[in-house]
Amino acid sequence: MSEPGASLRRMPTGPFWDVVEGRAEPPPIARLLGFRLRHVDLEAMTIDVEFTATPEFLNPAGNVQGGMLAAMLDDTMGPALVATLGPDEWAPTTNLQVQFLRPAGPGTLIGRGRVVRRGGTVAFLAGELEDADGHVVASAVATATVRGVRPVAG
Repeated sequence: MSEPGASLRRMPTGPFWDVVEGRAEPPPIARLLGFRLRHVDLEAMTIDVEFTATPEFLNPAGNVQGGMLAAMLDDTMGPALVATLGPDEWAPTTNLQVQFLRPAGPGTLIGRGRVVRRGGTVAFLAGELEDADGHVVASAVATATVRGVRPVAG
């Protein structure tokens, strides 16, 4: 296993940074969720992001549907890892476990994600989703597999 942060001493490159720098369009799911990068710390392998939960995300009880919260958590933790990858790497989530802690309403939700541990091809991730008042509405852990050459959609 390499030293934590060893590969991060270079200038960040790759699909994540192409989107951040405006060289590429964000993925459709990021647009749907209202994803906005707030802060990324490559050395600590952490990220803070913001989402906009629209009325279309609500269930019959008037709360954000759990699947939307899970998607937001996946789109928080995944980028914490993807921000550290090279241009020829990608890392699909292979396992996602979500705990729903309190109802979330429409509006701004803040995602905080981190890489807990990264080996050669497996990474363990964790994250929380907070409402505008700072209450944690959901938390998750995930596993991702780091792979070579990213497949072309089609």
